Amino acid sequence: MADRLATTVTQLVVAGWTGRDPAAVEKHIVELEALGVARPASTPIFYRVASARLTTNDIIEATGENSGGEAEYLLLRYRGRLWVGVGSDHTDREVEKYGVTVSKQMCDKPMAPHFWAYDEMAPHWDQLILRSFVAEGGQRNSYQEGTVAAMLPLEDPVARYGKEHGTLMFCGTLAAHGGVRATPSFDFEIEAPVLGRKISHAYRVASLPILG
Repeated sequence: MADRLATTVTQLVVAGWTGRDPAAVEKHIVELEALGVARPASTPIFYRVASARLTTNDIIEATGENSGGEAEYLLLRYRGRLWVGVGSDHTDREVEKYGVTVSKQMCDKPMAPHFWAYDEMAPHWDQLILRSFVAEGGQRNSYQEGTVAAMLPLEDPVARYGKEHGTLMFCGTLAAHGGVRATPSFDFEIEAPVLGRKISHAYRVASLPILG
């Protein structure tokens, strides 16, 4: 069972480069450098984003057609407890080449409105599964899948930003099957297989014209 939480997010943080395997992190950095994305100033890195960017809507608007989603687990500090959810760090891929910090501000950040209490997930934390799907060629294709064991232990992001009430953090993503690309529609979920629970959300992107 997931709880639907009604709270005001006072601080939104998007964590990047949170992989546990340093070699894999470096490989991905090099891949993105080849696409024109600058190397991060540190790993991991924590971007501050306007909390107004959060949304539970099933449609978001984005300029142009070069933005895409990334499934991430969420951590929310609420009433003295830590809660776990799922969201999409939707990002403008063209602006990302100009500046990652700026790109994080360009798009809404869709999220599911339901959360699990972290203490219920802690005994089997590394078994939680993240998945995302995209519509391509008339089919629903797998875009990302893996466990949160691919990311840094929970203590690292919590120690840096997860102690203040009202803080919500996107905690890192997985490699995309076939490479990072634009995603006009995006479905994402987090599953707790030991408990037989799942939180899902989906949205599509309404593209706004670029006029110069």
